[in-house]
Amino acid sequence: MSKSNSSAHVKKQVAISWLRLAWKSLQNRRLATMLTVVSMMLSLLLLMVVDRIQRAAQDGFTQTVSGVDLIVGARSSPLQLILYSVFNLGQATQNVSIESYNEIKNRPDVEWTIPYSLGDGHRGFRVVATNTDFFKYYKYRSHENIQFQQGHVFEGYFDVVIGADVASTLGYQLGSPVVVAHGATTGESLQKHEDKPFRVVGILQPTGTPLDRALYISLEAMEAIHLDWQTGSAPAYGKEIAVNQITPEMVAPRTITSFFLRTKNRIETLKLQRWINEYKEEPLLAAVPGVVLSELWQSLSTIEKILKAISFLVMIVGLMSMLIALMTSLNERRREMAILRALGASLKHVLGLILLETFILSTLAVVLACGFKILIEVFLGAWLQARFGLYLQAPRFSFNEWSYIVLMLFSALLISFIPALRAMRSALKDGLSLKL
Repeated sequence: MSKSNSSAHVKKQVAISWLRLAWKSLQNRRLATMLTVVSMMLSLLLLMVVDRIQRAAQDGFTQTVSGVDLIVGARSSPLQLILYSVFNLGQATQNVSIESYNEIKNRPDVEWTIPYSLGDGHRGFRVVATNTDFFKYYKYRSHENIQFQQGHVFEGYFDVVIGADVASTLGYQLGSPVVVAHGATTGESLQKHEDKPFRVVGILQPTGTPLDRALYISLEAMEAIHLDWQTGSAPAYGKEIAVNQITPEMVAPRTITSFFLRTKNRIETLKLQRWINEYKEEPLLAAVPGVVLSELWQSLSTIEKILKAISFLVMIVGLMSMLIALMTSLNERRREMAILRALGASLKHVLGLILLETFILSTLAVVLACGFKILIEVFLGAWLQARFGLYLQAPRFSFNEWSYIVLMLFSALLISFIPALRAMRSALKDGLSLKL
């Protein structure tokens, strides 16, 4: 064996010996070691989980509707248009005439449209009138299609498709009767379309989006239930229009609340948006949903900053617990340091031992935190999506999470210099004999 190989072998053996010594020293303080590792692990895990949930919430919020280039409604503000069209919050100031809708729909640069009519509700849930293009083209999150848990798309005038939250909250199943309330989108209403009840024909899969909290009927159905409500109130007894009297001409839509559209060429989107905003026949507004949703999320960034600040404080608490554990053990370890000095260990070795122990503690904490993070994403991902709308993609580590891991390791080693330097001074003062 050459001299260089022999020297490398000796250094390797020395490193292994010091690693074993550090591990034995930590095992000798098993309880304090376990508590320190758990504290550091929980602080890092909390920081990564908060970051992961924040990104999932942002993705879920900004991608509530996906693959839509423009949302068009009566002229108001882009935020108001997005809120009542996407999140079913609030009311439209005006409706869009069916003539304007058809003109825009038939433009050569428009690929497809989804009409939307709002106004009624059912036991606190919004009723949305649309057509079958909604189930064909509407996408959410990463271009995911609407899926049925049970049943099928509405076919008759009085068929209704319900979201997953509606079904679970109200206990509805296929065939359950539904009576729509007139002009009520929250709570109960005294005015109901009791003479024209609906029947549940489909239940949607949970999406974790506002899709889960709405009922969907056809545009013709929305017109049908309002045929005899022209004065804005229920018809007098005996003046109701019976279901068997309804003809297709009577329920042809005349207005809609808003509509989604996608252009054939993304380059034409802004040009079409400007054309709609300057539409001469009636005042319309076209908004790019992705832009509006991103701006809205940025306005809520204060909450995100507060959560991150709390997480960093928890990490600091974890690091302080490590520092306290090392500092409180120093007096008990003075005899250990004296023995090491007697065996030929230098002050640098004492410093290295403390740093090595810190590295082991922080590494164990990082490994455990990463392991628990992956388990949370694997086993709780589906539940978080269905319950809170948080879509966790396949387990992976973002740049931020890697930064937190490096920060934890670096901060732990940096803080450990405090007890390490104190241990060096104690070892130098005590020398080879310790007087207790």
